[in-house]
Amino acid sequence: MGLEKRSKVAVVTGVGRRRSLGAALAVGLAGDGWDLALNYWQPYDQRLGMESSPGDPESIAAECRELGAAVELVAGDLGDPAVPAELIAAAGRLGPVSGLVMSHCESVDSSVLTTSLESWDRHFAVNARATWLLIKAFAEQLPDAAPGEAGGRIVALTSDHTVHNLPYGASKGALDRIVTAAAVELAHRGIRANVVNPGPIDTGWMDDAIRGWTTGATPAGRLGTASDTANLVRFLFSDAGSWINGQILHSNGGFNVS
Repeated sequence: MGLEKRSKVAVVTGVGRRRSLGAALAVGLAGDGWDLALNYWQPYDQRLGMESSPGDPESIAAECRELGAAVELVAGDLGDPAVPAELIAAAGRLGPVSGLVMSHCESVDSSVLTTSLESWDRHFAVNARATWLLIKAFAEQLPDAAPGEAGGRIVALTSDHTVHNLPYGASKGALDRIVTAAAVELAHRGIRANVVNPGPIDTGWMDDAIRGWTTGATPAGRLGTASDTANLVRFLFSDAGSWINGQILHSNGGFNVS
């Protein structure tokens, strides 16, 4: 049975807010026939004051179920090293887990001179260590694959934003290396692993000034949307996207080259 049939299960992290990349990713994959385990951690959204409501995870799950998906909602702080394996295990209750999308993050602005040790460690725990532990738990439950067979998909979201956001950017750089290494080290499990850099997308963190200069710096003439990112991930999760592997893909309307 192909990956596009309903019997496949994917984990999506960072699905705590309706206005998020994670929400668009979940809904898009549900529409493509994936059952889903959705991870969220609302204390992070509340700490940063992000636009959200307490019922957002349930609302996103309900929309996915309307598209025919079975959904497990799994609250958990990915800064806790026990949570990644617990999340993969929860997803396994739906069936064989063959997809992993990591759209969670820790992102609190600070610079070389203002970053605290606690903040540095928290960023690396969530953005880098949890990425490794999720991939590890995901790969461990996959069987070896025949040569050339795509047995599982991994996509992680990254960012180039590092100046005055130092621990975020540095830990995202580590994420990039972890995921591209997985494409090689886990080839015997048929895993295809890629990183997507979506560029600036207003998920509730932009003010008018930021929206103005980022739009002006995008040759495509508009800001990216969560759906733009979801469309690329959906392609990478499809049979048609199985030849793309070990890449860091920029999906940002040309923002990085302007």
